[in-house]
This record gives sequence, C-alpha cells and structure tokens, in this order.
Amino acid sequence: MKRLLLPLLGAALLLPGAARADEIAEATHAARPGTPGVWQRVEPGEQAVRGLDGKLHSASCSGFPGTDARFSFWVRPGRSRNLAIYFEGGGACWDNTSCSFPVAGLPANVPQFFVPQVPPGTDPAAMDGLFKSDNPANPVHDWDMVYIPYCTGDIHTGSTDKTYTSVGNPALGIPAGTPITLKHRGFDNFMEVMDWVRRHVRHPHKVLVAGSSAGGYGATANSPWVGQLFHDAQLYVLADASQGVTTPGFDSGNPGRNSWNPQWHRRTFGSGDFPGNELMRRAARADRKGRYAQFTTAFDTVQIQFYGAMLQGGYGVPSCPNIPLDWHNKAALQLSADAAELRNYRHYVAAGQYHTLLRSAQFYAEQSAGPVVADWLRDMLQGRGLGQGDGQGNGQGHGQGGHWQNEACPDCLAQLPCS
Repeated sequence: MKRLLLPLLGAALLLPGAARADEIAEATHAARPGTPGVWQRVEPGEQAVRGLDGKLHSASCSGFPGTDARFSFWVRPGRSRNLAIYFEGGGACWDNTSCSFPVAGLPANVPQFFVPQVPPGTDPAAMDGLFKSDNPANPVHDWDMVYIPYCTGDIHTGSTDKTYTSVGNPALGIPAGTPITLKHRGFDNFMEVMDWVRRHVRHPHKVLVAGSSAGGYGATANSPWVGQLFHDAQLYVLADASQGVTTPGFDSGNPGRNSWNPQWHRRTFGSGDFPGNELMRRAARADRKGRYAQFTTAFDTVQIQFYGAMLQGGYGVPSCPNIPLDWHNKAALQLSADAAELRNYRHYVAAGQYHTLLRSAQFYAEQSAGPVVADWLRDMLQGRGLGQGDGQGNGQGHGQGGHWQNEACPDCLAQLPCS
C-alpha cells in the first residue's frame, strides 16, 4: 500500500429526463404536512419510485461492511411559501484506497475519506447556521426545509453499485484483498427525496438549494432537477466549500469520478465530460434567471487534502509542488473568471482555512470579506444587487451599485508565487 499523503481526511468534503406534466402539476396542489418549525424524519419505503428523470430509484446508503444501509431524510414545515433544500457533506471515495477508509470514529492517524451511513443521532434541530429557526438573522428561518443526509461517497450524484478491493484497514479488521461492494446511490436518494417533496410541499415562491462540501457539489449538480419541478419559482443555489479544484484524471477516470456513474442533468451539463471547476459555471450559465453563489475560505484545509489525495493517487500533476498554494491559485483563478463572466453568480471568499459554515454559528459571525455571510445570503434571496454595477464588492459590507456582490478578503484572490 502506498504511503498516504494525508493522515486524516475530514468528513465534510468534498467533491435529460423530464417528469410527466401531471407529476409537476401535482406539486402545485400538495399539502404541507406536520407542525411548522418541527423537524420530522422520513424513511423511504421499500418500493422504488419513479424519479423526475423518468427512471425507477431506490434509496440506500453505501452498505460498507458493518454499517447501516438504511437511508432517511428530514423535513421541517415553515410558515412561508418558500423552500430550502440542503445537501449534507461527508467526503468521497472513488478507488480501492479511498473506499477502504470510511469515517468511522477511528484514531487521527487512520485515513478517513467518506461517511458510509447516516450517522446515529443526526438532528437538524440541533444545528446552527441555516437551521437556527429562532435566530431572526437567519434569512430562511421560516422557510420549509428539507435536509438530505449523505452516506454514499459520490457527491450525491451516483447511481451504481461498484466493487473495490480493500487495501487493508486494520483498524476495522478488514484485510487487504477483501472485496467491498459499495452502493453509490446518492442520486437515487435525491430522487426519493424529490418524490416526497413533489407530493407534500406546496409550490414555493422561492427555492434555495444549498449544500456544504460534498453537499455543495450535490446542490449544484442536482439544482436543475429542482428548477425543473418548481419551474415557476425563483431558484437560488449556494455551494459552501465546494470549489471543484480537481484533476483531469479524476474528472474523466474510472476509477475516479466515473466510478459513481454520475447522473448529470444533460441539458445543463451535457455528457458529464467536464472539469470539476466548471460545475458551478455550467449550472449558472444554463439558468440565467437563477442566482448562483459559492462560499469558501482562502486556504480550506479539507478541500486541499482531497486535492492532494487525487494528486498522490496518480490522477494528475500539480502546477506547483506546494499543494496548498496550487489549490489556492486554481480556486482563486476560477472564482475570478466566473465572477467576470456570469452576471447571475457571486462569491464570498473568507480569510482562513476552516471548512464549511452553513451548519455553524460562523454563518452569523464571518465577515472577513466585508458583510456578514448571513446578510450576504439575505441580499441574494431578496434580489439586491443583481444586474446592478459590475457585481464587485468593496470589502466593507456593501457593493458598488448593489448589495449582493462578489466579496473577498484582502488579497484572498491574489495569485501567489510558487514556493
């Protein structure tokens, strides 16, 4: 087994169908179940559902040995006619090495790449950030909410079962050479959730599709299906800590991203043969009426670790041997390019190296780029700033010609010399 570059990978990553007209119409007349403000757990039935892509789908977690393969999700009725759908993060796996090491509460010196099951004790009601319904600073505090857990290692896009060969995980008692079949069924789980949403959520005026880390990629990749269902609603997409700095070998490889049989919305993403950093750009470019945004810190440790794992696995060659600098420069270049091209896109680049903030109190505290992130999101959802000026903020909490602007901490988008 190759020596792993990363002693520990954080658990919060990374990384044309059409519904029938009668199915889409049904969403308009659905009833809102449950008590406003109270979270409910939903467990899909055993019978497959027909998804928005016209295919049959069954929900499942990864099925990694010794884990619970049952999938469930959470919903919370609100008091407004708006809807927020959140995709949870939790790493990724794509080859024999990464899929041998799930997140399982192991010692810090044991690599951990992906969350293999819905963690016991998951409770959105106990989370902060977007989920703090009693905080008046929360711009979605009274919205209907759907929380989609992540337990498939495929950034919520997979639809296949794949067998890997373990490189050996002594901490779990799994010897090298053991076959491990994983269910990369993140897209199937999403289709199950959307079947419930279609049947139970009244047609909203606004829809926010958000996610953190792997969930940020899932939110971006799956947002066209949400827009297809609620075609009369204003769509917003926010990816937290999901910059898509990957490698060509990973993006096109099997093993690699194609290990998951990812299900791309073809009218938006084409065949799926595109670099990871184009995911957000293609989504925003295909939906000029929607509003798209990314949040990241300038040196996000977890994103850098996963990029390093791809490089060490032979999926690409860095432009700079200093991996954190290489990641930063590539992320900054893409952020600047997307801001220059896309009038319906904004970014927020914060100082530091922490990973994700949508489920934490940092959502209400982070302001190193000017505005508090919660206020920046509120401006996005209230339509402030779009189409005004050039979309560039002044780093002081409000933009030149509008409110919802591209914001970055001082020098956080600068190209740094390789050293």
